[in-house]
Amino acid sequence: MSNLWNTTANVPCHDIVLQGDTLPAMFWNGVAQRANQTWLREKELGIWRSWSWAQTGHDVDLLANGLIALGLEPKACVSILANTQVKWVMADLAVLCAGGVSNGIYPTDAAEQVQYLCADSATRILIVEDEEQLDKALQTRDQLPLLLKIVVMDMKGLRKLNDPQVMSWQALCDLGQAHKAAHPTLVQERSNNVQPQDLAILVYTSGTTGKPKGGMHSHHGLVFSARGLNTLVAQTSDDQRMCFLPLCHIAERIGGEYFALYAGSVLNFVENPETVPENVREIAPTVFTGVPRVWEKFYSAVMIAIKESSKLQQITYAWGVGVGAHIADLVLAGKPVGLWLKAKFTVARWLALNNVRRLIGIHNARFLVTGAAPISPDLVRWYLSLGVPMLEVWGMTETCGASTGNTVERIKPGSIGQACHFNQVKIDEATGEILVKGDNVFMGYLNLPEKTAETFTADGWLKTGDVGSVDGDGFFRITDRMKDIIITAGGKNVTPSEWENELKFSPYVTDAVVIGDARPYLSVIIMIDQENVEKFAQDNDVPFSNYASLTRAQAVQDLVQSEIDAVNKKFARVEQIKKFFLLENQLTAEDDELTPTMKLKRKLVQEKYAAQIEAMYQ
Repeated sequence: MSNLWNTTANVPCHDIVLQGDTLPAMFWNGVAQRANQTWLREKELGIWRSWSWAQTGHDVDLLANGLIALGLEPKACVSILANTQVKWVMADLAVLCAGGVSNGIYPTDAAEQVQYLCADSATRILIVEDEEQLDKALQTRDQLPLLLKIVVMDMKGLRKLNDPQVMSWQALCDLGQAHKAAHPTLVQERSNNVQPQDLAILVYTSGTTGKPKGGMHSHHGLVFSARGLNTLVAQTSDDQRMCFLPLCHIAERIGGEYFALYAGSVLNFVENPETVPENVREIAPTVFTGVPRVWEKFYSAVMIAIKESSKLQQITYAWGVGVGAHIADLVLAGKPVGLWLKAKFTVARWLALNNVRRLIGIHNARFLVTGAAPISPDLVRWYLSLGVPMLEVWGMTETCGASTGNTVERIKPGSIGQACHFNQVKIDEATGEILVKGDNVFMGYLNLPEKTAETFTADGWLKTGDVGSVDGDGFFRITDRMKDIIITAGGKNVTPSEWENELKFSPYVTDAVVIGDARPYLSVIIMIDQENVEKFAQDNDVPFSNYASLTRAQAVQDLVQSEIDAVNKKFARVEQIKKFFLLENQLTAEDDELTPTMKLKRKLVQEKYAAQIEAMYQ
């Protein structure tokens, strides 16, 4: 498959490319081996700035010294409340090299959530991004008696602040410089004293079913997982990666930061979440990991661009993507592709597909990785039709990222791939639940021994909460979350995620939640894609004044109904959607209804919009 599509083969690497049994050991070995190589890049004021491994090591050393000077003891916790950026990575590594425990907090969290997470983790030092995040810390610090200091990365608007508990990032570096002069080897000693079994990081679950739970990961588990990823989606120092997902989420922390640390690939940081489409075209990553929402947005942008193009361009695109789809089907089925078809594909790329890839920014990508939420198989096939392998992987906070995955050599759209060789995966015969065992599995939940015990079977398998199946080739499929399966009033079992994924393939739908448990029929709550629906409204002279009025417009209601009708044809009558309603407020990651990875929280949505749901059944 990879050779057919003229991409560099993804050869799994089982050799250890960077020694070290803990993250500090691995990091300092990387600094020594790759001193002058570029590791981190970030755009500041329109200019890309680079950090070599040696520069990163120097900065991390000063920060770690500064944290120790502030009173950070080994195994004590530091929390980081900031958007994804170079300073986040440096702070994280400084905490680990000082022998501490690193905890990330989503910048979209409210002040009361920040207070809970800092209290639960016994945070001693809190590192915040800017004035906005500092405000949350100042609101809650009276309830955090263990908190020693608050460090601010960006002091814009805070120059006149005079608070003995607050200091700037630069002041921390200066403190570290003075401390290093008096204790030149202390950070190295702290790093050397870290043991593989020690707690390294906390990753809090999203808390959709209660208070967030702090997943504990050891140094051994993280190093083991980073090495394991190289046997699934191998990378080298020649690879360019984008770093834009939240670093407090396990996907970017292990699949971005720690994997890049291990493999040496260059981490390019986007300016902010809104500039991802622009930055990806600049960076042109060779490896690109994203969540389904990202891939859906790219697809929607292409569909809108095609609609606005000339008739000739539309015909050329349709022909080109048709050739790509034909080849993808043959390759996925394990059938040979003739020379004539290969020649047609070369022409298709030249005429249309390369332009689409450049529009997205994936023209240099060897492969794309998708995870963290289910994705439509049709969307995977579309990317394959462009000539770029898309690999769906599956894992969770508790498995330290990927536990199963498709490979470039073997892709099955709709599946989450085969078990990664570094762990075991099986289906519980009694419940259908997916179970995992391996050194990548977490240490348990902080301060919650009973919850930890409930998460494991008697013989030590992690209960993932996902229901699935496995075929004769060892490819796993997720049916749904155990708690999300719908049983209608007529006794029909329905898996809502399958329906939702089909609907999210529409360029006009951002997210959907199917309703129907103990109900006579299925209904759905839909969040529209604002940009694309607004474009539809403008092109069709549909009047609207704001987002809410847009969702109420009859033409928009009819548009969504047509998308539902198209998907309904793929399902049996008892599984078809009878009614829907559109969310009238545009949701962001700061809203309770959305997780930080931009997924609708099913339970919360059903509770919050109970009245609208009941109206669909009256």
